[in-house]
Amino acid sequence: MSTSQQNTQTVAVQVVNAFVKNGQGGNPAGVVLDADQYSDAQKLLIAQKVGLSETAFVSKSETCGIKLDFFTPTKRIAHCGHATIATFSYLAALERFGDGETSKETVDGPRKIILDHGMAYMEQLAPTYTPATSWIDQGVTLCDVLKSLAITSDDLDDRARPVLVNTGNNFIVIAVKDQKTLASITPDQDAINAISEKLDLIGYYIFTTESEETGIDATTRMFAPRYGITEEAATGMAAGPLACVLHDLLDMKKDSFLIAQGEFMPEPSPSQIKVTLDLKDDRITGLLAGGQGKVMKNLEIAF
Repeated sequence: MSTSQQNTQTVAVQVVNAFVKNGQGGNPAGVVLDADQYSDAQKLLIAQKVGLSETAFVSKSETCGIKLDFFTPTKRIAHCGHATIATFSYLAALERFGDGETSKETVDGPRKIILDHGMAYMEQLAPTYTPATSWIDQGVTLCDVLKSLAITSDDLDDRARPVLVNTGNNFIVIAVKDQKTLASITPDQDAINAISEKLDLIGYYIFTTESEETGIDATTRMFAPRYGITEEAATGMAAGPLACVLHDLLDMKKDSFLIAQGEFMPEPSPSQIKVTLDLKDDRITGLLAGGQGKVMKNLEIAF
């Protein structure tokens, strides 16, 4: 037996779709249980072999319900919404957690998790906003951002200008005027990647409030080439910032929002994300973003 064969390990990876809509669609994430034995380098290699936008690694925690580490095929990421929902939905199905409050430990601190009858919700922080006029300090203009999407200022929703929002990660949130504009966006992945590096973004979250479906507050698309994601079907960490924009900038004064995503991908995977805002005197003090997860298949990965 060769040395390489002797050193080969295998790991079970569950593929769990998060934010499924009526049991279909959603955004797939890899979930690896009992991952305490793996180094960061091994986790990155496993994530590369899984080949999904994110893979979550579950380890024991002395301070929270579990410890979660997230890896894209290219790097570690502090938080991941859909992989969090996928993980806790799967653990709930295994009866490792019941309904109620628990938490996840991450490299960026603890976050609250709520489980409720098949739904999993994750905590995000109160929003901070950085307008486009401040991006110039990092060498980025609004014109650069619009050009990277092949749109112009005429395509924007006049009610809210593009803004960088942080509820734990940085996203540029961009409102366009209608679904036709959203569907026709042609992203320049290299340009988005360069801008994302300069502004330390996860990516862009583009949305319209126009919807043909009752109850949907916004329909979205998300591009994050800096993390190896050309387009994503559901992004819980971006839906949180968007809900803050809807409340604070578009004056939609309520505490619960339904966000649709994935419909306009080259291969559509319709998803639904629910965001609930914590409000005090009409000011957002925090939020929970969540949805349902569904196990799709099991992989055996050799590394």
